[in-house]
This record gives sequence, C-alpha cells and structure tokens, in this order.
Amino acid sequence: MSTSITPTLLQKLKNGQNVYGTCITSTAPMWPAAIKRTGVDFVFIDTEHIPLDRAELAKMCQIFRALGITPIVRIPEPNPFLACQVIDGGALGVVAPYLESRTQIQELVGAVKFRPLKGEKLKNYLTGAEEMTPELKQYISNHNAANLCIANIESVPAVERLDDLLSVPGLDAVFIGPHDLSVSLGLPEQYDHPDFEAAVRSIIHQTRAKGLSIGIHFSLEPERQIKWMKEGANMVVHSFDVALFSQRLQHDLSIIKQAAGDSPNADTTTSLTV
Repeated sequence: MSTSITPTLLQKLKNGQNVYGTCITSTAPMWPAAIKRTGVDFVFIDTEHIPLDRAELAKMCQIFRALGITPIVRIPEPNPFLACQVIDGGALGVVAPYLESRTQIQELVGAVKFRPLKGEKLKNYLTGAEEMTPELKQYISNHNAANLCIANIESVPAVERLDDLLSVPGLDAVFIGPHDLSVSLGLPEQYDHPDFEAAVRSIIHQTRAKGLSIGIHFSLEPERQIKWMKEGANMVVHSFDVALFSQRLQHDLSIIKQAAGDSPNADTTTSLTV
C-alpha cells in the first residue's frame, strides 16, 4: 500500500506552486477548525502589531500545525533570538519586519536555517570564514528542512538595496508591507498611485529573478491579489480575520436592512492595517 506525504509549504514553493493564506489575530478556540475549512496553506500570525504572548502563540502554532496548516509568524523586530523563540514554539516560517541591511537578513537566516547554532561559530559559518563539517552540515539541513525565512520589504532604503538584500543565501521569500511602504514613499495608503505600483512591481520582479517567492498583504478587495499575482507574486497573504468579519457582516446587514426598508449604515470603512 502506497502512502502519500503532504509536501511542506517550502516544498510547494520550490515546486513552483502558488500558496494561499490569511492573517489570524484571534486566539478563539473555534477559529483554527474554521480556517481549516477555507483550504488555506498557511496562516500569517503577527506579533509585531497584535498583543499575543509567547504561550498563546505557541498554542496557536501547534494547533495549526496539527491541522496541516503552516504557521508563519512575524516577530516584532529583526531579532534572531525572537526568531528562535517562535520556531521553538512551533512556527515553520519567520518574517522579520522592516529589514534594511544585509546583516539583518543574514542574522535572520542564521536563526531560521542554522538552528541550534549561535554566537561566533554561527557568524563564521554565515560569513564563510569557516566551513562546516559534512556531518554538521547534514544535521543542520535536516533540523531546519521545513523552515521558511521571509523578509518584510517595506521601505525606500530596502528597495534601494534590494539586490544586495536578496543575495543573502538562505532567504526563501519576501513579504511586501504595502502600508509601511506607501508611508515610506511619502504616499500614505495611496495603493493605486503610479509610484507605489512601480515600487511593488520592481520588488516582485527582482525577487522572482533571484528565484525567491513573494507575497503582498492586502486587506482590501481580492482583485488586488490577482493583479499582483499576474506580476509574479506566488504567496497570497489575503486580509485578516477582523477585516474579513467586519466587511462581510457590514455587507450582509446592509442587504437585510434594505430588504426591511431600513436605512443601511453609512460606509464607515477605514483602513485596517496589520
């Protein structure tokens, strides 16, 4: 009898597949099973802007992994020790925000791809000053085989240095932060501005040319995701639970109120940013 092994998210990306996910902020116990029914490949759990403690985060990661959904966690700052902590808690992918230097990405790669190495030895391996023994190289590769290392590119300095940033060995993917990028460009939340679109297009094309994966996180209409997939994005990070709930409930109540002859609420949609 043959058995099939479900490929990891990293394997799917290496196979050229698109992968689909959403951002989760709720720790409610009924939520993971509901997310499972949507067919997502991964969940993006943000600890930069969302108040989650380490125990809550570990519980979420373990539950999503048990359901066959890859937990990708954004840490609050580019800190290799925080990256190690979230992987210890069950994360299979780590995103560091606002990366602008080669050193920051190198440190993130070290934390995600070279565990449990730390300190001077790790620095020497990362910089090429020292070679690993074949035994250690195989152990490190096996130990971190499913881990995804992802950089948030969301500022003008990062865009200006992008070729160098993407050249760090071990980086797997980029997430574009549209809100922070638009602010850094001096075009806050102007997601249809030609200069913003040119920056996103450049990031996508450069990233894909390096053989890396890329996604952009929008909480707006799905047509935006489709647009950027046509440019080369292959990781869909669509919306988040609070936005999806409020948008759908507002939509449904508007229909119900109109049918009942009541005035629907005025559109009070505001920018929801994670």
